[in-house]
Amino acid sequence: MNRKTDPVPSARERILHTAHDLFYLQGIRATGIDQVIAESGVTKVTLYRHYPSKNDLILAFLDYRHERWMSWFDGALSRFGSNPAALVAAMGEWFAHPQFRGCAFINAVAEIGPVLPEAVTRSREHKRQMQARIAELLPPGNRREARAGALAIAVDGAIVRAACEATPQAALDGLETAVEAICAPVASRQAAAKPRA
Repeated sequence: MNRKTDPVPSARERILHTAHDLFYLQGIRATGIDQVIAESGVTKVTLYRHYPSKNDLILAFLDYRHERWMSWFDGALSRFGSNPAALVAAMGEWFAHPQFRGCAFINAVAEIGPVLPEAVTRSREHKRQMQARIAELLPPGNRREARAGALAIAVDGAIVRAACEATPQAALDGLETAVEAICAPVASRQAAAKPRA
């Protein structure tokens, strides 16, 4: 019986996946190129052929992290009901992951923002796309974007708090309160607009 096997990742993919895990779990500054080379099983020449500098590898890491995180975020919101309350459930799922270390983009701006402006640009774009996805959870209206922005800030605050605390419960409770407060006017107007029997 023939079994399908996953294709062997290329050297470029091995380097990127290794850098992703190390940069996210240990931090960008704490991770040296020699460790990436050793753990990805490539030579220094091979790494520098694909990523001529550590900065190139950092930017590739941020691009890869963005695609991976947004794919998870979209799936989680869909699984949990595609409404504002789904934000709390989705964050709860992420915060419970044993390798949760906060937001890679917030971390990157804090670590290397002043010396690698391209990382800040990518982080802003990541946050812009996250906010756009949050906006899709809200009904149309002239305050939709403002509410999505407030919810995005609440999500970022919860991420930072969850990364700092021994347990994520306070972060989730705070996020739930923020979601209810930000979305209550929308729910109230929708209820008032419904025709009475």
